[in-house]
Amino acid sequence: MTRDLTGEVAVVTGASSGIGAATARALADEGMSVALAARRAERLESLAADVADGPGEALAVPTDVTDRAAVDALIEGTVDAFGDLDVFVNNAGVMLLQQVADADPDDWETMVDVNLSALMYASKAALPHLRGGGDLVQVSSVAGRTTSETAAGYNATKWGVNGFTDALRKEETGNGVRTTVIEPGAVETELQEHIPDEEVKRRIEGWVESMDALRPEDIAAGVLYAVGQPRHVSVNELMIRPTDQP
Repeated sequence: MTRDLTGEVAVVTGASSGIGAATARALADEGMSVALAARRAERLESLAADVADGPGEALAVPTDVTDRAAVDALIEGTVDAFGDLDVFVNNAGVMLLQQVADADPDDWETMVDVNLSALMYASKAALPHLRGGGDLVQVSSVAGRTTSETAAGYNATKWGVNGFTDALRKEETGNGVRTTVIEPGAVETELQEHIPDEEVKRRIEGWVESMDALRPEDIAAGVLYAVGQPRHVSVNELMIRPTDQP
């Protein structure tokens, strides 16, 4: 990282745990002001209190990212509180793995709403503030590059994130907006806890435990690397996997 981030402003969605919380801490540790967005207000308040002890500052903004009015309020509140918006990290996501034949279409709809539609709308809403020199960071997945059984619906949303972001990059490159897609492999987070198929859940948990999985802080370091580059450098894609992940 070569660029001083002190005084810049970020929004991180899905900030109540895992990659989102680690990313918010990492940005605040560099002296940034960070708006913390997620649905679990108590966790956000606790994280904001922790951040207050460091060089940056944080604002807890309970937000349902699938609610467009709430996303608008999040961005407006961030700009009102901190005066600007330089980095927007779309991290909120769900992973509801099931075989297609057994899948509940409502779970597909939830993944599309949270993983893709909410990300698309938040990206659009943040753009006016990022033009002229800002970063849009999308936390996708290795599942946006490769497919696996039981992950068809999840794969569809993450491939959508990657396609949407690269097209947006081409539209906004002349406006000074940098886009970065972060594609984590196996990470120790709460993501797999919500898998509705118990057999699939046990298999995924065992798979993660079988390797020296990534920590959320490893992904946060990737975010910092991307946004900390000189403005003429745009890191468009980072795939980050455990060394022993096949």
